[in-house]
Amino acid sequence: MSASKEPSTNEPVVSIRGLHKTFLHMGRELAVLNGIDLDIGAGEVVSVVGKSGAGKSTLLHCIGTLDLPTSGSIKMVGQELAGLSSSKLADIRNRTIGFVFQFHHLLPEFTALENVMMPGLIQGRPRKELAERARTLLEEVGLSSRETHRPGELSGGEQQRVALARALVLEPKIILADEPTGNLDTATSEAIHELFFDTSRRHGTTVIVVTHNVAFAESMPRMVTMQDGRILRDEVRALAEST
Repeated sequence: MSASKEPSTNEPVVSIRGLHKTFLHMGRELAVLNGIDLDIGAGEVVSVVGKSGAGKSTLLHCIGTLDLPTSGSIKMVGQELAGLSSSKLADIRNRTIGFVFQFHHLLPEFTALENVMMPGLIQGRPRKELAERARTLLEEVGLSSRETHRPGELSGGEQQRVALARALVLEPKIILADEPTGNLDTATSEAIHELFFDTSRRHGTTVIVVTHNVAFAESMPRMVTMQDGRILRDEVRALAEST
């Protein structure tokens, strides 16, 4: 099987054109995405904000290949996703994307270290190599002393840090986060926000975060505002470098 196409220097990691998504609800079509055009480059940290029902989570799920658009084009690292089989989409998802959700979905019977390793274990990767990488990632998110703790022994913020480390274990090019701070207090939310920046700086990872929290969204260098399934604004702001 040929290697996946890598993006050129100027090619977006994610390129979306004319994206539409409709659902059938009580016998009627409900339009959720109404012609989205969006390019996101390598290493960008982007927030997607909008009221409930604006279509932001649907957009994220289409980017993540968890849902299929009704029409339009999504290219990821230069490869068109439309028309690919479910197995090929799953392969792209496993190789290219890491997910962080509002509910961290950690496995309660496993330790923090084992939870971080889990995506690689499912793929049959060598356990020793996975354990080394998982330890490095737990150290990066400030949990090196908690690797033997199970989720029930961790705070909500700590569990979300484990979820971020798990999302990074297979070295994805893109992290997709859906309301990752929705259940966290303000201080913990800010700490998670800084971790997204650290992740992008350390690994060159593109980070796309969907959130209802406008203040959280505005703290990111690019904010995409959605309304009624369309992009209302796409703002790039100059932010001070964190020290």
